[in-house]
Amino acid sequence: MAKCERNDVGSLVLNRAAGGGSFRLFSSSSGATFRKKVFDFVRCGGSRHFREDEVAGVQPLPLAPEPAQERSEPRRKGSEKLSELLKNSWEGWGEEDGNAEETKRKTEAFEEVKRVVRDLQVGEGVRKSGGAVEVRRRAKEDLEARTTLAMLGAIPPLVGMLDSEDQESQIASLYALLNLGIGNDENKAAIVKAGAVHKMLKLIESPNEPPNSAVSEAVVANFLGLSALDSNKSIIGSSGAVPILVRTLKNLDKTSSSQAMQDSLRALYNLSILPLNISVILETDFVSFLLNTLGDMEVSERILSILSNVVSTPEGRKAISTVPDAFPILIDVMNWNDSPGCQEKASYILMVMAHKSYGDRQAMIDAGIVSSLLELSLLGSTLAQKRASRILECLRVDKGKQVSESYGGSLGSVGVSAPICGSSSSSANPNLSSKEAFEEEEDMMSEEKKAVKQLVQQSLQNNMRRIVKRANLPQDFVPSDHFKALTSSSTSKSLPF
Repeated sequence: MAKCERNDVGSLVLNRAAGGGSFRLFSSSSGATFRKKVFDFVRCGGSRHFREDEVAGVQPLPLAPEPAQERSEPRRKGSEKLSELLKNSWEGWGEEDGNAEETKRKTEAFEEVKRVVRDLQVGEGVRKSGGAVEVRRRAKEDLEARTTLAMLGAIPPLVGMLDSEDQESQIASLYALLNLGIGNDENKAAIVKAGAVHKMLKLIESPNEPPNSAVSEAVVANFLGLSALDSNKSIIGSSGAVPILVRTLKNLDKTSSSQAMQDSLRALYNLSILPLNISVILETDFVSFLLNTLGDMEVSERILSILSNVVSTPEGRKAISTVPDAFPILIDVMNWNDSPGCQEKASYILMVMAHKSYGDRQAMIDAGIVSSLLELSLLGSTLAQKRASRILECLRVDKGKQVSESYGGSLGSVGVSAPICGSSSSSANPNLSSKEAFEEEEDMMSEEKKAVKQLVQQSLQNNMRRIVKRANLPQDFVPSDHFKALTSSSTSKSLPF
């Protein structure tokens, strides 16, 4: 935003054109540039001493020093000055184009916008509800209208309409606020500051009866739009909206529409970006629900995106690891060759958990992750291959440490991931010939490879058992010799270790 000074509003001065009675800009500029200057003026200079509960919301400073003979006249209200500024700017744009008809049309349109806001501010009943419907219509696809309506003071009365007992008025104001916030961060912030979040929650938190489905859908849509702004994430997350969104997504009462469920999932993703909201999300059984919902290709990638945010915190990793079959589910996702995005996100989640916890690494091995990682490291996308290789590295180092510990007596107290090459066993046992000592050292050097081979064989066995179990086949359907063939010495030579 442009630099603002308290009394420097020279960039907004409007001078009368020479020989004419209409207003023109002091310097030639586009309409978008002028509106930005007006908006900066309202936010920086004109709104410095206003109260948030005022309807108009602005008290701009005078545009120029008042002549001595006019200072005794009463000052006009800030909203009237702002309206005149906007009106004159609209007229000036038409004159710059030399089109009188366009000037007339813009003037009439601006007067109509003022009338709509006036209906919201001072109207009652049907008139006020009609004003909300008109705001919704005008703000639906017109970015300029959203800015103008908000600057004229449309947001506070719309938020106040949420206290109405009439559901039609509630729905009209909800969708009007939704449209005002589309693509306009200033309006999103203003809606939340006006207290809209808590009023929306009151509409759908009735303990006696389920909320109206149309009202609930409009509230969820607003939470989606408002949560896109970073400064709103903490306010919405701490307001109690998360359980409402989870309930809508799970649709336990069978009243949520498909659109409401999609909006809830996207809103929860927006909220999960802020780490402070993770603990609030974990207070529900949301993580378990997400893991067990994986498989629906329409929502799986967004679910994995949420879990990628959850896994960034220690409590999030613990919540994922405690869900039954969490690792088999995520490993299964890594085999979705037709969905590279899901493979990349699932491998990221497993990579973070493998890096942070030895217990999780063992659970992944038991779930048969190695064979899936080997396949992904060869056939996956570039990013998925890198992540699969990093997980394999974590598992390899673990297995190497186990091998080193098993030979701790001969290697001393040094903690390494492989036997020390320079420690010849002949020095420990001088009775051995040089050939025998070399063969013994070779055996020790290959122990890590043997351990990796055993790891792969165990993983393949676990995978095959799961496949046999899912297909309801007899347990001896695949003979044990088949596993040995899969992990023969010729196969192990090609392993990337």
